[in-house]
Amino acid sequence: MARILLGVSGGIAAYKALELARLATVAGHGVRVLMTEGATRFVGAASFEGIVGAPVLISEFERDPLRGAFPDGPRPEHDPIGHLELAANCDAYLVAPASANTLAKLAAGIADSMLTTSFLACTAPRLVAPAMNDRMYANAATQANLATLRERRVTVIEPDEGALASRGERGRGRLPEPARLLARLEAALPAGHRPWDGLRVLVTAGGTREPIDPVRFVGNRSSGRMGLALAAAAARRGADVTLIAANVALPEPPGVRRVDVETTAQLAAAAGAEFSSSHVLLMAAAPADFRTTEVAEAKLRRQDSVDLRLEPTEDILAGLTAIRTDEQTIVGFAAEHGNERIERAREKLTRKKADLIVLNDVSDPSIGFESDQNAVTLIDPKEETDVPLSSKDSIADTILDRVGQLRAEAGLPAR
Repeated sequence: MARILLGVSGGIAAYKALELARLATVAGHGVRVLMTEGATRFVGAASFEGIVGAPVLISEFERDPLRGAFPDGPRPEHDPIGHLELAANCDAYLVAPASANTLAKLAAGIADSMLTTSFLACTAPRLVAPAMNDRMYANAATQANLATLRERRVTVIEPDEGALASRGERGRGRLPEPARLLARLEAALPAGHRPWDGLRVLVTAGGTREPIDPVRFVGNRSSGRMGLALAAAAARRGADVTLIAANVALPEPPGVRRVDVETTAQLAAAAGAEFSSSHVLLMAAAPADFRTTEVAEAKLRRQDSVDLRLEPTEDILAGLTAIRTDEQTIVGFAAEHGNERIERAREKLTRKKADLIVLNDVSDPSIGFESDQNAVTLIDPKEETDVPLSSKDSIADTILDRVGQLRAEAGLPAR
């Protein structure tokens, strides 16, 4: 995986950098941490060292016991200049949190710590995640410094809005959650450092709406959260991801190209246009099964006599599998309930000619749809695997793990 340099500057949000380091390490990345003196007043270097398995450096005059190497990486025989060697060996450098003081130094090119000197010497993708009081963030000096960094091709991860460190204060200045920071960081990694680099993945998400009149529609309760989680997980693995979003109010993950649609016909057209160039299709959207035979041109009034006649919509998944190639892997989703849900899902697997069906048990109101959690069963031609209740992000990774296994079993390249 990738070699990540994490710079931590002084601020209460430094505690989130511990979780970011943990998530990056669990994901298989090699992580080295650089801290400012101010950062050590909020979190200890020993905590980072225990998480990443490598010494933390603070001063540019401090000798690096690993000689600029990353965990599990080869060490040079000579003793190089620390800030130059780490900067040369990393695949990406993220400063999180980036305080107002550190941002000013980075914009001005000041090199007075291991963090700032390494940033100045780094030619890999560089990212900063500002975190501070909202008034400090809005100050013209801070905004000018951020503009300067952007002009120099440094990626700025905008802070969130919400409760701030000062009691009772709210505003824009919160450091984003570690999982989001990692997603942005992984999206910035250069090609060749992620397992799905070069793989093109098409994801559909949300639920289609079939109009009755200009304001009413026939639809379903799908929020698109599962599809977004799949798109984010595929992007983290390095895939080139296209998301077709049917009435999804949530923002798309970093690095994902988005196409918005409303009706089943629009979803079918968009998917058809993208499918032939895709290696993997994750059909997580919930197309409406029926549409009205006629759409009223004006809003129907309450006192109007309404006789709705419905007709079936096109079967998008079956239409795509009919034109698939041997190089493509197709994953469908099934919302079922009752004792025969497994049999119905397996019948759908065969009928739709998919490689994998993700079965959602919609009889449990506590999971699925608007929930951030779910429990599913993965069904392929050989086996069934129950995935217990967990976050949709975790389930997305489990699904993609199985996709990778299926492609390997079929002799298909992972990238």
